[in-house]
Amino acid sequence: MHRVIVFMFIATACVSSPKKQTQMNELAPDAWAELQEQTSASVILDVRTVEEFESGYIKGALNMDIRGGADFIASVEALDKSKSYFVYCRSGARSGQACQLMSQMGFSAVYNLEGGVLAWEGDLEE
Repeated sequence: MHRVIVFMFIATACVSSPKKQTQMNELAPDAWAELQEQTSASVILDVRTVEEFESGYIKGALNMDIRGGADFIASVEALDKSKSYFVYCRSGARSGQACQLMSQMGFSAVYNLEGGVLAWEGDLEE
């Protein structure tokens, strides 16, 4: 039941008005990393599964599986909306959905890693 609700919420985020969609910023890996380093109150979010996260993640990332249903929504709601969020997944699709969702929830600074961790050229932690 919770997965259906989250799916419907994410689906709504994906078909929202163009004005809403412009709130998400999709950045190439170099620009994403540079802006993250220059932003004082920033958080890196990895929205992949725990197994994917454990296979290698960007240093300092918090793991919040977007497929976690109500747990994911509750985790996002607990985040500080005044911070900037740098979000990634495997290829950029799930993190794009997470960014759209976060924008709809009132987060003003969310940045999606274009191409996801597959496009990341930096080191990964294990």
